[in-house]
Amino acid sequence: MRASHADRERAVDVLKAGFAEGRLSQNEYEQRLTRAYQAQTHAELQMLVSDLPMGPVPQAQFVPQRPVPATFLPMQMPPPVTTNSSATGALVCGLMTPVTWGLTAIPAVILGHKARAEIRRTGERGDGQAITGLVLGWLAIGGWSLMFLVWILLAAVNL
Repeated sequence: MRASHADRERAVDVLKAGFAEGRLSQNEYEQRLTRAYQAQTHAELQMLVSDLPMGPVPQAQFVPQRPVPATFLPMQMPPPVTTNSSATGALVCGLMTPVTWGLTAIPAVILGHKARAEIRRTGERGDGQAITGLVLGWLAIGGWSLMFLVWILLAAVNL
């Protein structure tokens, strides 16, 4: 891209600042100043000020657009995927139903449904744990319901 007078003046300002800070010698400053006023393109101006703290325009415009091979790029780690804690709770409550005579069946079902909703929303792991907790919880509830029904029928028959 061709350079304008304003672009040349910005490059000269950068050269003046570099000279004032002691980054350029008198001879080098004069040579670069002459070349800056004769520059026709942004690339020529960029070459004159590229080793100084500021350039005539943002540096990103003059970076070569060559793609970097994937071999030289930093390796990106996938984000950690966690297991839903409600799913773990549902599984534990479901597994505890035989030991607690079914007292943990209702928490297993509640936690299982809650976990499945959270997993769909957040993408966490643990769907299998939630389903296992649900199945074990519903089996325990169904078993106790069947036992109560049989007791009621037996009581009605004995009357």
